Amino acid sequence: MMANESNPVVSAVGLTKVFRDFWGRPKAKAVNDIDFTIREGEVVGLLGPNGSGKSTTVKMILGLLYPTGGQLSVLGHSPRAVETKREIGYLPEESYLYKYLTAEETLDFFGSLFNLSKAERSRRIEQLLDMVGLLHARRRRVGEFSKGMQRRIGLAQAMINDPTFLILDEPTAGLDPLGCKEVKDLILTLKKRGKTVLITSHLLSDIEDVCDRVIILYGGKVRAEGPLDSLLEVNKQERIITPTLPPEVMQRVLSILRDHLQGETFTVDHPRRTLEEFFLDVINQAKADSIETAGVIGGGRIAEYLTQPGDNGVLTDLLKENTAPVEAAPAAEPAADTQTAEATERALGELTGETAMPAAAPAAPAAPDRSEELAEADQKLNDLLGKQKQE
Repeated sequence: MMANESNPVVSAVGLTKVFRDFWGRPKAKAVNDIDFTIREGEVVGLLGPNGSGKSTTVKMILGLLYPTGGQLSVLGHSPRAVETKREIGYLPEESYLYKYLTAEETLDFFGSLFNLSKAERSRRIEQLLDMVGLLHARRRRVGEFSKGMQRRIGLAQAMINDPTFLILDEPTAGLDPLGCKEVKDLILTLKKRGKTVLITSHLLSDIEDVCDRVIILYGGKVRAEGPLDSLLEVNKQERIITPTLPPEVMQRVLSILRDHLQGETFTVDHPRRTLEEFFLDVINQAKADSIETAGVIGGGRIAEYLTQPGDNGVLTDLLKENTAPVEAAPAAEPAADTQTAEATERALGELTGETAMPAAAPAAPAAPDRSEELAEADQKLNDLLGKQKQE
């Protein structure tokens, strides 16, 4: 889908961010008077070495940092506006998740922040967990996840609100090649639906596979910007790819090239697959042979609600939730409280390794009366102390 020239999702003019020390003196100019635009339906890569201003730019787009100078609008509003944040999905470079929540509870928590109804949250959670390959780990605590699994659940939480604008900071960090391929397929699917995606990554091959355009920063300034096709095309060379030719035909082609190039060197070789393509072929063949693995399995199909056209439905869900009639709760049975208490006691016993106390424990036998023995022992101790004192 072509970008809509009349609807910039992000517009920055003279954007500047200066960090100051304790005394208010300028310490570092992280972003230095840059101009750029991200339009609707684009997948844009924000590139640059460490310290070039990428993270600072992303934080200003998210409204987490105030620009020192210039103008910045996101979805036609201030980056700090609530209506702007409602339409943004963000995957940070490090996944900051509540480690005691399960994968299912994590997505339910983030879904509730967007006022999604309980039914809609359940539907999206099921689809997202299947999409990122964590359906089998839905009740495991996030704190037990590997880094790759945390990236997967982080990606799912970034899309729980079906965002109009998705910001992915190092989305494939920690993922295996299979996970990287699934993330790139997801980005391409979102692009077909007209979503806008901003990606920052040091893995340039990932950027090349999915992005329409790149912005390269260095020293806080834009050093290069444009569509990948025009930036990467080598105009002074030609490449022809044909099916395998018979030896006599190849000799004729080489003879023509030698006569035309008049001594200039040229290369003839066979096309190569990328290592990623070869790796995925090996893994897919292993799956076809039904080889078992204890690791992360491949994700399922893209979540259905992410592939449906139209708005993200957040406001619609909010209205439904506020206007839906409240159903009366069924009357509880008299024995429910007792059963719940017993079930709770059993669960606590399993967690602590102790046996739950029975409802009516038998009375313990009475202890024998040993008062005379104790009195006799006290007398002996007193006699001994008195004897030692005399000596």
